[in-house]
Amino acid sequence: MTEPRLNADELERYARHIVLPEIGGTGQQKLKAARVLVIGAGGIGSPVALYLAAAGVGTIVCCDDDTVSLSNLQRQVLHGTEDVGRPKLDSAADAVRRVNPHAAFEAHPIRLTAENGADLVASCDLAIDGSDNFATRYAMADLCEDAEIPLVTAAVQRFSGSLTVLTPYREGPDGILLPRYRDLFPEAPAAGTVPSCAEAGILGTTTGVLGTLAASEAIKVICGTGEPLVGRFLMVDLLAMRFETIRYRRLRPKAE
Repeated sequence: MTEPRLNADELERYARHIVLPEIGGTGQQKLKAARVLVIGAGGIGSPVALYLAAAGVGTIVCCDDDTVSLSNLQRQVLHGTEDVGRPKLDSAADAVRRVNPHAAFEAHPIRLTAENGADLVASCDLAIDGSDNFATRYAMADLCEDAEIPLVTAAVQRFSGSLTVLTPYREGPDGILLPRYRDLFPEAPAAGTVPSCAEAGILGTTTGVLGTLAASEAIKVICGTGEPLVGRFLMVDLLAMRFETIRYRRLRPKAE
């Protein structure tokens, strides 16, 4: 398939990308052609959507069924004080449009589940999960595996976060299928054992760091450059300003 051409405005807008040999004009065209699914227009989804739009991703597809509240604004930088009470997708669309009129924003005011998400996931080239619950994380992992699209999945709690990239439908250099989400987390923790942000608190910049890293991984995957976090689990501790990476591999067969 021929990648879409960049017009004069886009060539100037993305000039600092295009001079990077690792991205160049070809990578920028791939970004323009991409449809990226972003789960959640909240703390993680905010920097994801803003940086994907700024980077020139052609279509940002976003799922969120919530409205903006005042307590969101400490970390959810897609939204402003004047947006309190609005659907998050409405203020997110406005923010993306301000950043880059070339980036289309496709809003889906739903909570994505295994039952309603298959067609939407299959319509995209890559997904980024910034959800705040394990049910959505497991559903996204399964849907993306079935659709054979890469999944960047990020999570945060208080002053820390984690990130990995999942492509379990592909084989590694050893011929073994690459790991799945359940190879990291075989089962969701028991209800009530992981406090929510409302209960435990969250440093606003924690979501900014993890969301920005997630957007970086997505750009690398789309452009086919660098070494994405496939089979590697990045852990970030902002209190100690420590970044650690562990490797993990395929252990479990897919459940029937």
